[in-house]
Amino acid sequence: MKKRLLRTARSLALIYALLLLLVSGAQRMLIYHPIQLSEATMLAEAQTLGCEPWRDAGGAIIGWKSARRGAPAANRLVIFHGNAGYALHRQHYFPGFEKLKRGGLWEVYIFEYPGYGARPGKISQQSFIAAGESALAALAQADARPIFLAGESLGSGLATALAGRHPEAVRGVFLLTPFARLAEVGARHFPFLPVKLLLRDRWENVEALHPYRGLLAVLIAGHDEVVTAEQGRALYESYAGPKRLWVEDKATHNTVDFDPSAPWWGEVSDFLLEPRAE
Repeated sequence: MKKRLLRTARSLALIYALLLLLVSGAQRMLIYHPIQLSEATMLAEAQTLGCEPWRDAGGAIIGWKSARRGAPAANRLVIFHGNAGYALHRQHYFPGFEKLKRGGLWEVYIFEYPGYGARPGKISQQSFIAAGESALAALAQADARPIFLAGESLGSGLATALAGRHPEAVRGVFLLTPFARLAEVGARHFPFLPVKLLLRDRWENVEALHPYRGLLAVLIAGHDEVVTAEQGRALYESYAGPKRLWVEDKATHNTVDFDPSAPWWGEVSDFLLEPRAE
């Protein structure tokens, strides 16, 4: 009986070890869910949506912006989207922010991650941050208008990382359905795995945001089943600078009200642009 139990224990240990190896090797496939399309396909979709490419100095597409006409808006807002699809799936940010004050407040840029849409590159935290820093530097060099960052879900990781690394370049940050630490989110979904030991792309937003002391707006979904409302609250409570919280009590992670008439667009905008003494 003892030998049989020992063999069973060894078999279970081997199966668990193989599971750990499998999860460790495939973890980025569990975190990131890109859709990859040709540049021609993306450009055609953008034209249909009334968008145009946001290009870097070399002409490569690094995101999208609305095809605006007339005088430029007073402020620039860079959106870092969630872990699935590609940037044009978040075109609702254009009417949401750019309709305010008849388009005079915000010029919105939706950043495309390396490996997403038509953008080449490695999918990883390191590559995302490097690409984000390049985009931020290009905007700062283009003109002197204030730059604000917005991150939804996984994008909260890149928004907080850039704000913490370049606090002098970022006027304000808006986080929607964010998390405090990705390892804690993973541990909730996979309690039988040592997620904190296995995770490579850690996205520790609480720590990343420490050097930043600017404005922070946070919107949480009350029934967030993916990152949980508790994670968003933990990130919000950890921040020591000026901040404001919005909670959509009945919303899940993917059912936040993005209708352009929703009041939070204007409220978030007003908070981020509220005059403050330097």
